[in-house]
Amino acid sequence: MGVLVGNLTKIRAATRRPKAVAVAKEDLPLGRILSGDCVEAMRRLPDASVDLVFADPPYNLQLGGDLNRPDGSHVDAVTDHWDQFDSFTVYDNFTRDWLTECRRVLKSDGALWVIGSYHNIYRVGAILQDLGFWLLNDIVWRKTNPMPNFRGTRFTNAHETLLWASQGEKAKYHFNYRAMKTLNDELQMRSDWTFPICSGGERLKDADGHKAHPTQKPEALLYRVLLATTEPGDVVLDPFFGTGTTGAVAKRLGREWIGCEREETYRKVARARIEKELPLDESALATMQSRKSQPRVAFGAVVEAGLLKPGTQVFDKQRRWTATVRADGSIECGKQVGSIHGVGKDLQGAPSCNGWTFWHYECGGEMRPIDAARGLYLLASED
Repeated sequence: MGVLVGNLTKIRAATRRPKAVAVAKEDLPLGRILSGDCVEAMRRLPDASVDLVFADPPYNLQLGGDLNRPDGSHVDAVTDHWDQFDSFTVYDNFTRDWLTECRRVLKSDGALWVIGSYHNIYRVGAILQDLGFWLLNDIVWRKTNPMPNFRGTRFTNAHETLLWASQGEKAKYHFNYRAMKTLNDELQMRSDWTFPICSGGERLKDADGHKAHPTQKPEALLYRVLLATTEPGDVVLDPFFGTGTTGAVAKRLGREWIGCEREETYRKVARARIEKELPLDESALATMQSRKSQPRVAFGAVVEAGLLKPGTQVFDKQRRWTATVRADGSIECGKQVGSIHGVGKDLQGAPSCNGWTFWHYECGGEMRPIDAARGLYLLASED
């Protein structure tokens, strides 16, 4: 009985939300990667000081032995020491500790995202609920190019799950619904997202050409998360910073960031990566506010993938109108703001417009329809 009462007391203490106390941004380690254990690092942050947490914790994959392809070549899987735990109990205690600190540092209207696989996401979700978080959505990230199941003993693992949670059932939280709808070509954004895993130029490599991190997340994924649930100037905390995807995307989108990472190798890669990242200008950061045969691709997905960057100038073939691409996949032409199709339609006074062929951009001194960028996106998704 004494143990049970003690555990209940701990849970109740952990579920109490921090009081709303104004924290000056100059008191926060903005733009810094905190070294050491993430729990200890977060304990140095003030209560209620962070707007959003994005967490990509160890998955506790429980891999046994080496994995080889049918041709005998070795598969570069996750075998690092930071993903190894002695038991589920040890992993659960670790999860409870870092989630408790996240809850403390989050503002009352802040929210948390955590990503995982079937190995860990159900355990994380249960603990998250025990601590008083309120689940808003589970998002399925469907990978267009997943690693095959080389042994042929199970279905190919082609997705990961993200949990999005607020501080409580009645807690306020941020959701840029209109921006997400614009990003998705005027359709409501669904809870199944399709992105390729990191590959090609986005995949960071070490001096020997090996992956700098085995589970690097695509920037497009973080782009959507931050655009959907934060505003420019918000503070985003990543307790498992890795090679800095969250920091790079936060800097690009005009969000402040704090990272925690105990591995110096990853911290070094992340610093170099973020240093090169350029923030978008203020006009490109603007997002839509509330007012509505070939695979379908939203223009926002092309922007997320960086094939047409926010701030890019697009124009019709006769160059009568010039518009600016914005962060959420909308475009702005004077007072006209909306989707590539809607703005094109309104400017022409036409009943409809195919924005993919109406709008063009400059590439190497050549005029190209933005449909060419969509083609590049489709090719990349097939890799």
